Amino acid sequence: MIGVTGATGQLGSRIARRLAESGVPQRLIVRDPGRAPSLPGASVAQAAYGEHAALLSALDGVDVLMLLSASETADRVSLHKATVDAAVAAGVRRIVYTSFVGAGPSATFTFARDHWHTEEHIRSTAVDFTFLRDNLYLDFVPSFVGEDGVIRGPAGDGRVAAVARDDVAAVAASVLVSDHSGATYDLTGPSAFTLAEAAAVLREASGRKVRYEPETLDEAYRSRESFGAPAWEVAGWVTSYAAIASGELSEVSSAVRDLTGREPISLESYVGLG
Repeated sequence: MIGVTGATGQLGSRIARRLAESGVPQRLIVRDPGRAPSLPGASVAQAAYGEHAALLSALDGVDVLMLLSASETADRVSLHKATVDAAVAAGVRRIVYTSFVGAGPSATFTFARDHWHTEEHIRSTAVDFTFLRDNLYLDFVPSFVGEDGVIRGPAGDGRVAAVARDDVAAVAASVLVSDHSGATYDLTGPSAFTLAEAAAVLREASGRKVRYEPETLDEAYRSRESFGAPAWEVAGWVTSYAAIASGELSEVSSAVRDLTGREPISLESYVGLG
């Protein structure tokens, strides 16, 4: 039995659909059962990240847990740790966790530090694990463009090997049903591109006058602070671009091809050019 958290979200629902198409029995662990997808071979259990008693019940009989990282919050690491502890207590034998490339205690991208702390907590338990370290989602790239047609951020001339959520879902569905205990996979697209190159692709695909305008870190913080978001969230937004500038998101991996047997989706293909 495979348990899937976040099955109502963009990535979790993709993974759940792929498992259902393969005839794999699964349990969808969701906060709102009314929003859970109706899939053959899938049961639904109600539990949120960090809810120990509810998770113990939801995870009863689950062998492998697909633990999608929770939405960004100030206490996300604590929620992850509590969920991992509940999974271990429930008898889950392996956790597949969606992490981030370059996860580490001093990663430029602040949210990647959260992923490292979660990975370390999983490692500290007796449970087997597989870490899927995703690059930035390719799906997000078109949304980088502002209403004025400009992509703004402190990414410099750095490159990002963004990966499509469909490719992450395909990898996840594969590793959930086969033995990848102790493995860590960096999941990327087929190439790494600058934001100026991304702007050119989006310009060709949309017919809009899209361009990239680099910002300094100070300019980026000032512009994002105007949205009134908490400081930790603003830091996450800004440092995602800074991680591109630093080169931490530029390495291209063959993991998607190796684990799914097909080439990962490119930006050109994603926006309808390839």
